[in-house]
Amino acid sequence: MPSSKGRVLLAYSGGLDTSCILAWLIEQGYETVAFMADVGQEEDFEAARAKALKVGAEKFILEDLRREFVEELIYPAIQANCIYENVYLLGTSLARPVIARGMIAVAEREGCDFVSHGCTGKGNDQVRFELAFYGLKPDIKVIAPWRIPEFYTRFAGRQALLAFAAEKSIPVQQTAAKPWSTDENLFHISYEAGILEEPDTTPPADMWKLTVAPEDAPDAPERLSIEFKAGLPVKVTLADGKAVTDAVDMFLELNRVARKHGVGRIDIVENRFIGVKSRGCYESPGATVLRAAHVDLEGLTLDRNVRALRDQFVTVELSRILYNGHFFTPESEFVRSAIPASQRTVNGVVRLKLYKGNVVVEGRSSDEGLYDAQQSSMDELGGFEPTDTSGFIQIESIRIKKWAQANARKGQAGVQPKDVYVSRT
Repeated sequence: MPSSKGRVLLAYSGGLDTSCILAWLIEQGYETVAFMADVGQEEDFEAARAKALKVGAEKFILEDLRREFVEELIYPAIQANCIYENVYLLGTSLARPVIARGMIAVAEREGCDFVSHGCTGKGNDQVRFELAFYGLKPDIKVIAPWRIPEFYTRFAGRQALLAFAAEKSIPVQQTAAKPWSTDENLFHISYEAGILEEPDTTPPADMWKLTVAPEDAPDAPERLSIEFKAGLPVKVTLADGKAVTDAVDMFLELNRVARKHGVGRIDIVENRFIGVKSRGCYESPGATVLRAAHVDLEGLTLDRNVRALRDQFVTVELSRILYNGHFFTPESEFVRSAIPASQRTVNGVVRLKLYKGNVVVEGRSSDEGLYDAQQSSMDELGGFEPTDTSGFIQIESIRIKKWAQANARKGQAGVQPKDVYVSRT
């Protein structure tokens, strides 16, 4: 028997690609352990275990990372209102640090010299996983088959993978393949590739797995409330009065009701970290509801300047850090350290209505005291002296008057639309 090249922990999905990679690693002389992370995806883990062992894995290890995912990644992202390119809620990106950390912990426990994954050479996930691996264990060695010429030339397409699977007696699901790829976790599901690579192709109705079509959602709205403390959800109260307080259970309940009402679908073209544009469709039902409630409560409870600084710095930078796979970095530690200070006053309750794909805020309340109904009222002074505004306007107008005077001296009486907009002719 030839000597082993080393021990490998493979991120295993149970699909065709990682099953073939598992067999290929064994063929190359590696002792291979299959790893799966439970991050809330709807998966038959026992079937995956049986398949991995049948293909030849020495062991199959399943780690339940759902609570860590919710408490350490999802909820801080909600506190920071993370969003990429103003629309994508980062569901795939958020799961990668948790999975990578779980893999490195298991690799050390199992005495593995290498970690391996099935990410393609054009996607974001190869970057996210590998940078996370190196941030956690700098001396780890990574095997990325889809970047190894020997592998990707041998398996140039799906038919080559299917032929290899047949040769190695790898069970392949016999249902008709969907013409797209998916990635699912507790936060969301993503769809890309296949027919979706044409950005003007409308996704077929049967693609969407989690949510009903908004037009098919119930005709009656459903109401609920979410209570926050320091920007974190602490209680979800449903329409029937049921109150949920466990971190994971709250997210599961929000997913359940949002799915029923068609909330959380998006279809976008985004800019991948490596520079390629990519079309992706996403369903993030519970996350969409939770983010809408949190953003609204901040309007009532967060100081204006703190909110502006957080929006300009923490939200933008943490979103970029998550998307680009820089979670285990010094800049990530620095940015995330600012979240608690920004959320100290974000305490209160938001009442919401879910209706045919929409999340409607119906009210909010808090004891923080930043909102003064009398002071804001147009029907009474409430301690506000209108004449004070004259001085405020005078000070604010100093630089504007100087700018206008300078323009006048140059013969520019003012900036006209033709000066600032490009002509369409």
